[in-house]
Amino acid sequence: MTSLLPSSATSAGTPVAPLEPAVRQLGQNRQVRVEQLGLADYAATWAYQEELLAATVALKTRNRQALEAGLPTEATPNVLLLCQHPHVYTLGKSGKPEHLLLDEGSLNHYGATYHRINRGGDITYHGPGQLVGYPIFDLDNFFTDIHRYLRVLEEAVIRTLADYDLNAGRIPGLTGVWLGFEEGAANPRKICALGVKCSRWVTMHGFAFNINTDLTYFGHIVPCGITDKAVTSLQQELGRAVPLPEVEEKLLRHLAVLLDAALIR
Repeated sequence: MTSLLPSSATSAGTPVAPLEPAVRQLGQNRQVRVEQLGLADYAATWAYQEELLAATVALKTRNRQALEAGLPTEATPNVLLLCQHPHVYTLGKSGKPEHLLLDEGSLNHYGATYHRINRGGDITYHGPGQLVGYPIFDLDNFFTDIHRYLRVLEEAVIRTLADYDLNAGRIPGLTGVWLGFEEGAANPRKICALGVKCSRWVTMHGFAFNINTDLTYFGHIVPCGITDKAVTSLQQELGRAVPLPEVEEKLLRHLAVLLDAALIR
C-alpha cells in the first residue's frame, strides 16, 4: 500500500477518537529510535528516509516469507529523525508549481533550494529555527490507520503548544495545527504543517513545526496552497525566542504517550 495524503484528505475537524494508543498486539515493537540530525541538507535527509523505509519494507517481506516457512521473524524498527534544514521549498505530488513565487535566480538570491518530492500536500518551506520531524514508523507496530496517524502527530504538537499556554487545534478539511482555529475566528494561522507518504504501512516525511522560523520566507509561496490564512511561529506567538531542544523534549514526551512508545536515544 502506498498512500500520499494531500492537505485536504482528512477529517481534521475533530480529534481522533480515541487518541489513546491501540491495545498492543503480539509481536509489535513500540520502541522508537530518535536521531537528532541538527542542521541537515534536505536532499541528503530525504535520501536517508528512503533508505530507512526501503530497509523496513524489505524486512517485512522477509518476515512474511519466514512466517510462511514456519521460521522466526524479526521486529521491524521505528525511527524518528529530528532536524532543521537550510532554506528550502518542497512541493508535494498534489501541489501546483505556480505556488512557488520565485524563479531560479530569486531562489539563489534568498539562499534557498527547491525540490519536488513524493509526499502528499502542496508547497511548504523549511528553514533554520523550524523543528522538522520525519517518523519512519512501521504502523503495524501501532495501528494501521493513516488518518489516525496524522491526528496523533497533530495532537502531539497541540499538547506541546498547550505547555506554552497556547490553545491550538484543527480546522475541518485542513491537515496541520492551527491557532485561531475556532469557527469564525478572525485570524487563523498555521504553526505546523504535515505531509506523509506510507508504503506497506511504513511512513516517511512528517511534520514541520515553526519555532523560531523566519516567516518572511513563507511570503514567497502560497503555503500548502492556502490563500486565505496566515502562518505563524512559536516565537511570534510568545514574543520571544524558544530553545528548540526545549520544544523537542516536550514534543517527544507527548508523542511517546500517544503512541505508547519507548524512546531510544
